[in-house]
Amino acid sequence: ESDQRSAAKVCILGATVAAELFGGEDPLGKIVRVNKIPMTVVGLLAAKGSSAAGSDQDDMVLVPVTTAMKRLFGARFPGKIQDMTIQAKSAAEIAAAESQITDLLTRRHRIRPGEENDFTVRNLSEIMEAAQEGARIMSLLLAAVASVSLLVGGIGIMNIMLVSVTERTREIGIRAAVGARGADILLQFLAEALLLSLAGGILGICTGAGGAVLISRIADWPAVIAPESVVLAFGFSAAIGVFFGFYPAWKASRLNPIEALRYE
Repeated sequence: ESDQRSAAKVCILGATVAAELFGGEDPLGKIVRVNKIPMTVVGLLAAKGSSAAGSDQDDMVLVPVTTAMKRLFGARFPGKIQDMTIQAKSAAEIAAAESQITDLLTRRHRIRPGEENDFTVRNLSEIMEAAQEGARIMSLLLAAVASVSLLVGGIGIMNIMLVSVTERTREIGIRAAVGARGADILLQFLAEALLLSLAGGILGICTGAGGAVLISRIADWPAVIAPESVVLAFGFSAAIGVFFGFYPAWKASRLNPIEALRYE
């Protein structure tokens, strides 16, 4: 409070700034220049990492608001600030704090009942909820696109297997004639459909992982390939192969051996 009243030339450094300026040394009590004005370092901020927008929250220097107004940047309207950030004691008290801030600013700005406020109070939890809702909608859209892709791929597998059954009708008849049961033929074509879909799944996983690594190297974005995602993709590929390959396999197992042997 005394620093604010006297517009003292003191500052608090973020972790990134402290590391860049002093390395491993203790910066407390050292002098740094902000806008060519010497400032004494009186504190360090705890590391916070990147914000939701991707900016480094540790790359900052904090000074008393009066010091910023009088010594560093000046103020268009002396004694007034454009915005402020306030932290509630706990998440449960955010709504109460927001209400109290609104009441306080209404009195300070002498806003009468019925008049429109000349300020805006924003709750970051609402912004976070909006961001989460947007992410959820995007996930649903991606899931819808993936579902369409799976459906198209499954239909393609079914068509290929139906063509295969038609072209190998005589082979099916010969197998049935030498003692193969319907279940044996069913398992044969079901296994072929499963292998076909798993091959496509492996190719898709390799393409996706390679694309993620390539983008991370080109755009310098972190790429995280979770083993659970790989297992899930592999499992879906197998399920699609079994589901869409069952009908062609069942159709092959139901062929009449005599008619199959006569097929040209």
